[in-house]
Amino acid sequence: MKQEYLRGVSTLKLDAAKCIGCGMCVNVCPHAVFRLEGRKAAVTDADLCMECGACAGNCPADAIAVKKGVGCAQAVRNGLLRGTE
Repeated sequence: MKQEYLRGVSTLKLDAAKCIGCGMCVNVCPHAVFRLEGRKAAVTDADLCMECGACAGNCPADAIAVKKGVGCAQAVRNGLLRGTE
């Protein structure tokens, strides 16, 4: 079973137009967030992303952006402000 973090808060962005299909993101992602699909990277489920930055740091085409740790922190802050989880 894969560990899902907080839903809908990941800052992960993939620019498929820049992707060269090298598969580095697939190789370095510890949560299998990426797969190769038609010679391009695709995101399987952004909610699985723990925002470690390994994908963006290893992408030679700069097709991936992620703000390390920001999504979860923002979700906690929003929960406190709204009185939700």
